[in-house]
Amino acid sequence: MGKSNAEEHLAKAEKKASATVGWFGSQSSKWEEAGDLFAQAANAFKVEKRWNEAGKAFEREAACRQKANENNDAMNAFKNAANSYKKRNPEAAVSALHQAIKLLIDAGNFRQAADREKEIAGIYAQDGLDVAKARDSFVRAGDWYKQEDANATANQCYQQAAELSAELGDYQRSMELYQTVADWSLTSALTKYSVKEYWLRAALCSMAMGDLVTTQRLLDVFAQKDVTFPSTREAKFAHELMLSCEEADVERFTATVYQYDQVTKLDNWKTGVLLKIKKALEEDEGGLT
Repeated sequence: MGKSNAEEHLAKAEKKASATVGWFGSQSSKWEEAGDLFAQAANAFKVEKRWNEAGKAFEREAACRQKANENNDAMNAFKNAANSYKKRNPEAAVSALHQAIKLLIDAGNFRQAADREKEIAGIYAQDGLDVAKARDSFVRAGDWYKQEDANATANQCYQQAAELSAELGDYQRSMELYQTVADWSLTSALTKYSVKEYWLRAALCSMAMGDLVTTQRLLDVFAQKDVTFPSTREAKFAHELMLSCEEADVERFTATVYQYDQVTKLDNWKTGVLLKIKKALEEDEGGLT
């Protein structure tokens, strides 16, 4: 059986990359031509739906672009490699994106680096591939977005990192991140409405840690930052839960959750944290302190 179209392109690219440059040739043009050929091979592999081979060819293109000092094209090639690898090999996709990020940071393009880091976070978060790495990548992307004054996008990353932190059982980090998200949201009339949700989540995290002193402190601080907060359903819900925990009253806790859910449907995140708190209450008849 003969070679496929993609394999023929790849053979030409390999031949060009390994060729010796003559007296009147230049290394730069050699690597540019080899890069073009590897790109052709990669796209042909994509047509054949051979995603791993396509990714490898794009990475070979990127290496050629770097040797030709075409770093912008190398970044794009690494990005294309990652897109191909995503179909079959997420770890290889992450590796290619890290290569792109290195070039972007060297060039001072932190906004694009943040985009790639956010992409890495999404790969790790998908199907729970590596929740801890996903959380760390979301935080890193958020820091870079914030550095570039892309605050709304940074906040989205911090919010996702906060959710994953709780999933990891790191309620302290989750609580801190939700406070960061809330503080920024307070600065805009468009996002201020969502602050009470983030404060509720921060309070729930403190209860999941069994730290009711911190819960009370948080509710006091939030009331100082927004005098309308104590009158909200979210604040009243958090306060009633805190009292239930102080008294180790599982029935009161359950009734409070049920009543809140009748009006405002609990999402999966809150349900998971509330179950964690309830389980601790049931195991500790003396209550949380």
